[in-house]
Amino acid sequence: MFELRLLAPEDKIEIVGEALDALDALSVSVEDADAQTDAEQALFGEPGMPPPKEGWQRSRVIALFPDETSAREAGTVLSAQDFFEGCELVGVADVPEQDWVRLTQSQFAPVDITPEFWIVPTWHEPPAAARQVIRLDPGLAFGTGTHPTTRMCLRWIAAQADLAGRRVLDYGCGSGILAIGAAKFGATDIDAVDIDEAAVESTRLNADANGVKLKAGLPEAARGSYDVVLANILATPLKVLAPLLCQHVAPGGALVLAGILARQADELKAAYAPYMQLEVSDSEEGWILMTARR
Repeated sequence: MFELRLLAPEDKIEIVGEALDALDALSVSVEDADAQTDAEQALFGEPGMPPPKEGWQRSRVIALFPDETSAREAGTVLSAQDFFEGCELVGVADVPEQDWVRLTQSQFAPVDITPEFWIVPTWHEPPAAARQVIRLDPGLAFGTGTHPTTRMCLRWIAAQADLAGRRVLDYGCGSGILAIGAAKFGATDIDAVDIDEAAVESTRLNADANGVKLKAGLPEAARGSYDVVLANILATPLKVLAPLLCQHVAPGGALVLAGILARQADELKAAYAPYMQLEVSDSEEGWILMTARR
């Protein structure tokens, strides 16, 4: 494996990336060329929305090719193009062979939700203090327990003393981690739904791996009322879904929403005000958990 390294200004990132793709690059990554210097730029957009700019003022572009000849030929072709003006060909370098599986696994350690409740990848032994464990490996669907929104939802679940035998809906289930957490704490009638069929399949596989029973399907599989409705999505779809989610909450039931930034709290309260009264129940790293009781 060989990598072709380039430097490109902000206005050339898109066309350079498209050209590398056309030249059969195995992958293309873009980094801030001024990272960890005084010229470093933060480039963040609203969750689920495009970033405010397409790239940094000066970007480092790294394209992977299967062999040195392909990498050098791609560099020669690119440098001859009119659009390459202002860009710089840095060079071609060999990429050392690595055990990518082991390297990836090393980045995912057990995650503590509470001192006794942990999310543990299958290649790790559960910590000695763990009394309740969800076995979960990184996959295509969102939800490994590392994001603050997921941790807050699971903390809420762990704090409930009355989940036994309750009916639970996990709306936008991703990996199924919240539905599995509810099952671990006693819920017995659980629907996990998502618009992504890959997430539905991931939820089924993860539930089987954890020895819990739930029903996973597309959103239309959510029927009737539930004692607990969980939705860890993002603020904009949560506002749109307000009538639907609230109609699924049974009298005396709980609504638990995550994927919300602290500054979005008032927006969510206003969107849900005709149906239920939301309050902030937890916060972590700028994210909040909002809950309500019918």
